[in-house]
Amino acid sequence: MNRRSVDRRTFLTAVGAAAAAGAAAPVVAQQPPAIPPYRPRDWSGDTPIRYPDRDIIVLDPRFRRYVLFNTPIRRHYTGTLWAEGPAWNGVGRYLVWSDIPNNRQMRWIEDDGRVTEFRNPSGYSNGNTFDHEGRQLSCEHGGRRVARYEHSGAVTVIADRYDGRPLNSPNDVVVHPDRSIWFTDPPYGVRGDYEGFRAEAELPLSVYRVDGQTGGLARVTDDIGAPNGLCFSPDYDRLYVADTGSGREIRVWDVDGAALRNGRRHAQLTMPGDADTVSGADGMRCDVDGNIWAGARPGVQVVAPDGDTIGVIRLPEVCANVCFGGVKRNRLFMTASQSLYSVYVGVRGAGIA
Repeated sequence: MNRRSVDRRTFLTAVGAAAAAGAAAPVVAQQPPAIPPYRPRDWSGDTPIRYPDRDIIVLDPRFRRYVLFNTPIRRHYTGTLWAEGPAWNGVGRYLVWSDIPNNRQMRWIEDDGRVTEFRNPSGYSNGNTFDHEGRQLSCEHGGRRVARYEHSGAVTVIADRYDGRPLNSPNDVVVHPDRSIWFTDPPYGVRGDYEGFRAEAELPLSVYRVDGQTGGLARVTDDIGAPNGLCFSPDYDRLYVADTGSGREIRVWDVDGAALRNGRRHAQLTMPGDADTVSGADGMRCDVDGNIWAGARPGVQVVAPDGDTIGVIRLPEVCANVCFGGVKRNRLFMTASQSLYSVYVGVRGAGIA
């Protein structure tokens, strides 16, 4: 046997062993990329930060197109107890949001950055939006209702009972181009006296639709643990709802006229770099490309149409809700615990508020 035969046999034996080892090796699941620890920063605006803002974090290359190199996250106000329900008024060029435990609504005015108390008492309002006529809609824990504030200042009750029983505590609300109003009804406002009034939840935790023509109220689904924030896809073909109950996921349904079909999981948010720790979404909005921007931990998580989390806007507080605003609707406003934040992004928001 010559030396060449021995070398060839040795080579083939080594290749076979390596292949066998590779076949036997366990498949390691891909983990979300880790993000660096949070570093405190000066939010006064007196200390400029270096661009790009270190707390706008790309987890997937798809998010890069939405990140502006030369813009910072800004804090506009701090002093609430639990900030929720941001909604942009395009005519007035202001943002309204709820300070639930303090039973008031706040307003940030774009032209000079002033913050004023907008409505007190607010019925312990949570989620807010504006309809196609520019009227404000509010989910009120205190009255267990969805209310509309007319241009005259009068208040119209949109929904407060279903099947003869009071709603639990309407949480968040969106409008459809057909003028229907969709809202969620979990129990959070009646679980104690901090965000409303302690009471028994008398109805299944559900999502409802108010007909834009008749005002009739219909339950569209109760196939969810505890419905919280909700938003439509840009084409209104799908409805996304955050489940803050046992599922802790974002669910999605196909919109079939006044009904929902084919409910399923869309995404489950985890802490970036820790796939075992569920973050959970709260309030959320869609952009015109179909991405979901969700209030969560450690701030805002951005979910692509396929359900992957592609980016994070990290905040020093838990983010409850978001909305797009500004003249071009490319400014993301974030209500987070005690504060109001915003950042410009490279995409416009879908919908109207």
